[in-house]
Amino acid sequence: MRNSSSETLAGCTACPRLAAFLAEVRQKYPRYHSAPVAPFGDPSARLLIVGLAPGMHGANRSGRPFTGDHAGILLYQTLHRFGFANRSESLAADDGLELIGARITNAVKCLPPQNKPEPAEVRTCNRFLEDELKGSPEVRVILALGGVAHKAVLMASGMKQTAAAFAHGARHQLQDGRILIDSYHCSRYNTQTRRLSAEGFADVFQAARAELDRQD
Repeated sequence: MRNSSSETLAGCTACPRLAAFLAEVRQKYPRYHSAPVAPFGDPSARLLIVGLAPGMHGANRSGRPFTGDHAGILLYQTLHRFGFANRSESLAADDGLELIGARITNAVKCLPPQNKPEPAEVRTCNRFLEDELKGSPEVRVILALGGVAHKAVLMASGMKQTAAAFAHGARHQLQDGRILIDSYHCSRYNTQTRRLSAEGFADVFQAARAELDRQD
């Protein structure tokens, strides 16, 4: 994966609302990362997981996607279960966790108020996801966590939003030949309401692993 946009991402203030909100959060939580969160994982990953955005006390605090909040619990347990991680917990950016053949990123790289990015912010941030996809030829399967991530992947792939409808467990072929698999987001709301169960989440990872195995 190339790193041509890493410095640009680190200092990005392209979304005024998000930049202002992060400035407020830095004042309230001076020890938090409170900046754009870069992708995490294997530079030569074949599986790319796309989430929504950093959580206030998760990635926004730790500086690593899905690290330190409820949403990351099920994600990293499942990654470990299917051989994509060397351990089942992600507690801090320096905890020794490594991903194997997988990488995690977000549709929006900055913490949004109430965890809800605006459509214009998703569009503005999409250039980073587009750059990630173009710079990662090894990626063969993309797992979108939620409808916003699904739409962001289509946008970054140069496809119309009507080209593929989001549904948990749905499989789509992108125009570059990659496979997009959809999942409900592993948020606290979805897991506590049982919209997403651990086995339902495992099912999409099993599908992703099967796709990769077929391409070996």
